[in-house]
Amino acid sequence: MAKILQILLSSILMTSSAYCAAAITVTDDMGSTVTLNHPAQRVISLAPHVTELIFAAGGGSKVIGTVTYSDYPEAAKNIPRIGDLRQIDLERVIALKPDLLVVWMHGAFNQQLEVLRKSGIPLYFSDPQKLQQIPETLIKLGQMMGTEGIAQAAANNFNQQFKQLNLQYQNKSKVRTFYQVWGRPLYTLNDKHIVTDAIRLCGGENIFAQLTPSAPVVTVEAVLNENPELIIGTTAMGDSKNDIDQWRRFSSLLANKNHNLVAIDGDLLNRPGPRILDGAKAICAVLEQARQHRTTDNNKGL
Repeated sequence: MAKILQILLSSILMTSSAYCAAAITVTDDMGSTVTLNHPAQRVISLAPHVTELIFAAGGGSKVIGTVTYSDYPEAAKNIPRIGDLRQIDLERVIALKPDLLVVWMHGAFNQQLEVLRKSGIPLYFSDPQKLQQIPETLIKLGQMMGTEGIAQAAANNFNQQFKQLNLQYQNKSKVRTFYQVWGRPLYTLNDKHIVTDAIRLCGGENIFAQLTPSAPVVTVEAVLNENPELIIGTTAMGDSKNDIDQWRRFSSLLANKNHNLVAIDGDLLNRPGPRILDGAKAICAVLEQARQHRTTDNNKGL
């Protein structure tokens, strides 16, 4: 009898050890602990930037559903849609039997969040607010999907490019910048958004960094009062200029006088995914251009 009990105890300990070895635990961007008993094989992405992160981490083939505008990389366009950023088809999500949901927390999602929590499907919240969170997220996603090697390589590549940009621009003079997400109404971003971190990396200063909402609406008068040296607009949904030309009528505006009204691909910046470094490089280039315009104008005045 004692021998049987010993064998059973040994079996339980071996099973427990195997479970512990297989269990995967990470902390998401909301500070919550996410534990998986095994690497996820059926993943649903609930934001375009999340889709990009999953593909970069080596898990593209595991994505069984995503939302509207998840259009990068090219393969993402073939993934079935289960809704958009405002509303998802909860019944379809549950019917797909995912073993991991990677979500972005935003106001429109709150009402459906509780249903997903009660479903028992593991939830990982992704909301990178600093550039250095991107490689960290890639590694965590790789751990959860069993693609650590690919994820680590992507993280290393990101970190290398980040360090190069930081070294190149860390001692550059400040350029006061207005970042225009949308022209009408006039949306910008505050210090909590990853775009401000990219502007800061390049030696820029977000003139509305201290506003409370992460995506505040500002007035034309407020922008004119701050008189930024550079205005960056983003292209989106076929709008090639994002109303950036509206500032040309203000002759006293420094950004206009110095020919510093520029537009950058919004998908590279407003999505906190791996491509944001390409967006950061574009920001660095226009900031450097603004510095050159400053020098040119000063020389003309001598």
